[in-house]
Amino acid sequence: MYVKTTRHPDLPPPLSEVGVLGWMRKNLFSSWLNSLMTLAAAALLLVTLPPLLNWSLFSANWIGQTRDACLPPQGNPDGACWVFIRVRFDLLMYGFYPIGERWRVDFTLLLLIGLGGPLILSTLLPFRKRINKILLLFLPLGIVGFSLFSYGMFAGLAAAALLMAPEVLGRIFRKKILPPTMAPRLRQTLFIAVPLLVWYLAGQALESIDPGGAGPLALIAGALMFLFFALSGQSTVTWRFYLLFTIYPCVAYILLLGGGVGLPLVETDRWGGMFLTLVIAGIGIAVSLPVGILLALGRRSQMPVIKALCVSFIEFVRGVPLISVLFMVSVMLPLTLPQGVHFDKLLRALIGVSLFYAAYMAEVVRGGLQAIPKGQYEAAEALGLGYWQSMRLVILPQALRLVIPGITNTFLGLLKDTTLVAVINLMDILGILKSALADSNWLGYTKEAYVFAGVAFWILCFSLSRYSQHLEKLLRPGRS
Repeated sequence: MYVKTTRHPDLPPPLSEVGVLGWMRKNLFSSWLNSLMTLAAAALLLVTLPPLLNWSLFSANWIGQTRDACLPPQGNPDGACWVFIRVRFDLLMYGFYPIGERWRVDFTLLLLIGLGGPLILSTLLPFRKRINKILLLFLPLGIVGFSLFSYGMFAGLAAAALLMAPEVLGRIFRKKILPPTMAPRLRQTLFIAVPLLVWYLAGQALESIDPGGAGPLALIAGALMFLFFALSGQSTVTWRFYLLFTIYPCVAYILLLGGGVGLPLVETDRWGGMFLTLVIAGIGIAVSLPVGILLALGRRSQMPVIKALCVSFIEFVRGVPLISVLFMVSVMLPLTLPQGVHFDKLLRALIGVSLFYAAYMAEVVRGGLQAIPKGQYEAAEALGLGYWQSMRLVILPQALRLVIPGITNTFLGLLKDTTLVAVINLMDILGILKSALADSNWLGYTKEAYVFAGVAFWILCFSLSRYSQHLEKLLRPGRS
């Protein structure tokens, strides 16, 4: 009798279970209903996709400077006229910002990339420590060099001062400025009194030298003094984070508005396009999250007055549409101000958008706070932590991690709702598109205009959504 002594080689898995065929069988044809829906979707794509691609890409008109480039005999009337977008691209990006000063918008964006880029990219790329070191060295140096050669000495020095500050300050202030044995009340007094004194003295000193830039520059000096006390002994990453949300807004204000440090004043009614959309969305996101957290904590507070105020504000704001809030801050708010007091229209819109979405953000954060087990609160108390310490170190990190999808959803809604500022005569990207389409030389190209705006918003929203998904996976419990 023959007995085989060698093992038969393993057979490969069935082709219908692995690879492309396996994926299609599992995801597209797993049942008769899924198969029917797949075939219907494929038929719909076959009907709609070829004409769309032909109109937008293959038969589109790309080259030219006037409308004639899209009309016979020069162009193809059956294709999209992207010449319109190409000719009006600067207007769509910057609005009516003076052409000679648009470098200030680009430079402000570069500073944002240089200061915030390493914080974001370090969570996206593998081998984060090694990539971080490379980014911290070459990204600021590259932006400083580009700014120096493209925008001049002033821009190069400003970029070097801001982008190198986290590394320099993190190394200089490695140890705490104030001794740990100092009385807490004295420490808190110095934290507040010294920055305020520096802010006041700097403002008085700069008022005679540069009246237009005295306010923001004095605020930068006071904020830096506060950070010297608060962040001494912290890492460069911590310095970078706090500089991004304290010093950078002041620098951006000086650059974009001007009126000081030798920069011409550019009124906000000349801001527009995608630039204005990003300004409203960025400030709205940066303000609505911390204000929403405070409102959520106030709504859960044991103090009746604080709780009643927070509940009243949240429920009132959630009961009206954003367009009503914009009308109120644009039309009604000036009527309640004292004689001679004037708020910029853009500032009023920013206040309205930020407070509106802060109310929605408060409810998102409150859901996260309610999901935290009671044992976590008791553990914080057992460690001897006070209310704010327990919230900062124990409760809020867990609550915010749980509601990352809800926070992202609110941010996406805010970004898309920036188009509503057109009703109070702020020229965001849709307002600029409407004004560009009113030009008699470009009548009839509404499809191209709104497709361009839709693609721009889709790229922004999709990028934010994908990053939030990555962040959610990165922060999930048990991840090594």
